[in-house]
Parts: sequence; C-alpha cells; structure tokens
Amino acid sequence: MSKSLARVIAALRAGGHAVDPIEMPEETRTAQQAAEAAGCRLDQIVKSILFQGTSGQLYLFLTRGGQQVDGPRASALAGEALGRADIATVRRVTGFAIGGVAPLGHLSALPVWMDRGFQSFDLVWAAAGTPRHIFASAPSDLCRLSGAVWADFTTE
Repeated sequence: MSKSLARVIAALRAGGHAVDPIEMPEETRTAQQAAEAAGCRLDQIVKSILFQGTSGQLYLFLTRGGQQVDGPRASALAGEALGRADIATVRRVTGFAIGGVAPLGHLSALPVWMDRGFQSFDLVWAAAGTPRHIFASAPSDLCRLSGAVWADFTTE
C-alpha cells in the first residue's frame, strides 16, 4: 500500500469514517474518469484544487467535478491574490501527486473551503491519495473530516 493511500485511510479512520477507499481498475485522475468509475454524476466528484497566495500560503478548494473555481471569489475568501499552485509545491505540501490529491491526509495543514453545491447530494466521491483510489462520503462528513468551511466560490 502506498504511503499516500495509508495517510488517507488513517485520516478517514481518525475521523470515524467507516468506509475504506476503493481501487478502480482504470485511472481516476480526472473528474470525468472518477465519475465514470464511481457511476455517479460529474458534480458528485470532489476536485481538490490548490491555489497559492502571494504570501506563499496554499489554499485548498474542494470543488464539484463539473465546476471551476472563480479566481476573484477564491481570492476574497483567502484574503489575498491567488494563482494556481505548481506541481512540485502541491506534492511537497500535501504529499500527493496531481491526479490523486485527497481532501484530507495532507502533510501540512491548509485552509480549506468546500463548494456549497455539494450539499444537494447524499454522497460524493473524492480521490484517496492515488490516481486509482477513491472513497465515498456524505458531503457533511467530508466537510468535517477535511476541516473545510462551506462557501460559494465557483463560476456560475
């Protein structure tokens, strides 16, 4: 088992989440791939999008699969101008490679916001630290487990 997957499992168990990640036969690097593998709607996929502020701080936005983060709205939440975090920084701060960034189990604590649109679903699916593992959660549980704050930050 990879260290990344083990960290996600440990974070899920520490938060009282009884469901283990599932290994899919195909990659789940993109939201579309994950939705097809899980057999769910695209917006039930949790994308973990990382932005870096001018201060160097990273911010995590848990976004519905078919939505995009609105830069000005995200910057307003963070309190500083944001740009997309580079691959090396994402790996160093979260411990995950792009395509498998989980919403929890990071190497470093991050400010996290969760797309309020997830509240319309009973179940959502998120990456579990590898490009082939995903896990299911009620949105409210995932918000609690990830330490996120509900917010509106996607483009309309």
